[in-house]
Amino acid sequence: MSGSGRRRHPAAEELAGEGLRFETFDALYEAGESFAEVYAEIARRVLEAGRAGDVVYGVPGHPLVGEEAARQIIAAAREEGLPVRVVGSASFVEPALAAAGASLGEGLCIVDALAMDRLQIRTDLATLIYQVYDRRTASDVKLALMRRFPDEWEVTVVRSAGVAGRESVERLPLHRLDRVDHDHLTSVYVPPMPEGLRVGMDDLVAVMARLRAEDGCPWDREQDHLTLRHYLFEECCEAIDAIDAGDMDHLCEELGDILLQIVFHAQIEDEAGGFTTDDVIRGIVEKLIRRHPHVFADATADDPDAVVRTWERIKQDERAGAAPESALHGVPAALPALMRAMAVSKKAVRVGFEWNCLEDVLQKVEEELRELRAAIAEEDAAHVRDEIGDLLFAIVNVARWRKVDPEEALRAMLARFTARFAYIEAGAARQGRKLETLTLAEMDALWDEAKAKGIGAS
Repeated sequence: MSGSGRRRHPAAEELAGEGLRFETFDALYEAGESFAEVYAEIARRVLEAGRAGDVVYGVPGHPLVGEEAARQIIAAAREEGLPVRVVGSASFVEPALAAAGASLGEGLCIVDALAMDRLQIRTDLATLIYQVYDRRTASDVKLALMRRFPDEWEVTVVRSAGVAGRESVERLPLHRLDRVDHDHLTSVYVPPMPEGLRVGMDDLVAVMARLRAEDGCPWDREQDHLTLRHYLFEECCEAIDAIDAGDMDHLCEELGDILLQIVFHAQIEDEAGGFTTDDVIRGIVEKLIRRHPHVFADATADDPDAVVRTWERIKQDERAGAAPESALHGVPAALPALMRAMAVSKKAVRVGFEWNCLEDVLQKVEEELRELRAAIAEEDAAHVRDEIGDLLFAIVNVARWRKVDPEEALRAMLARFTARFAYIEAGAARQGRKLETLTLAEMDALWDEAKAKGIGAS
């Protein structure tokens, strides 16, 4: 028995012209819900035939280049102990590159258009994308490439590469990729970007390494983890400010500053023989996959609370066998105090250290307020400080019970206060007076005006 992929390919027409009898899988391609289903069914049928006797599965080009069904057939046959012989030939790659005026010497990534959403496109290597079989696929390819390349970046569309009388080549800007015709023999060649134009994680790492080189920047060279510590904190705070302001352009800039700090610390460790940026990325990718079995495995999680429970359970399993830790372990001491208080409270609750109802928490607030009044009456500064801390922690627990982030609540209150205080300052200026000359009653009146006008309201 002999077989082939699709009669639509010019090679199938030539075989038929030579009088060779064969069968095709055209019907599968036309009826299948997805290419993945088609490939799996082709592999199943070829293996079934192979168990009964010799079978030839013919594909255009090389069977190990851009042929998913062939890959599945080979893997399954070897697993079953069935003999497999791969007969090679020129693939579509060589004629496609020749048509595009490119070569393998510059380095090449070969990518299935149907897998673009799962791959990290590199800008430092040439890319040949195959199976760009219709305009919808071309649109998906275009959008994926435009995340890394300029809209005007020139790409080459090659149709029927190497097929005499049918090959065509069209060069066009990336943004027009889905404006031209495509078919099952269409490939797209994307040239690499020059070093000065590339923008990607690898480029940031390279720039940081250059700054830290012996002939690099004196300031960057003298930094260490401790000297950079406050910069990392400040950049995170500035990103939060951008989020609160709803300023996405500013947020983009601040996220870049945070990323710089991450790469800076990793570069310092790389030079010391410690971890690298790749180690940082690998670690978080592995953790995300491991702690999301409801996405990457067969577990289920129907709501966010279930996700959190799964995350914590896996986290505990990862620490199995290690020395026992406090139930409060893992809350960074450097967190802002309100955020740390909330995190500590949540961890304590997980082991049962909790009030029975919200009313009990409110009574605790009243109790701490009474104790604070007593400490103030005693004029004991240390005791006053301690009682203020106790009162704040009690209020944090009220926030937790009501599912309010105390840090965000205080930030919102400060934003209201700042806006309304600015109204008071503007009111004094309108009267030609200095702020400090206003009476408290006058300030209160302006405050009430600002509040009535909704100034500072979220």
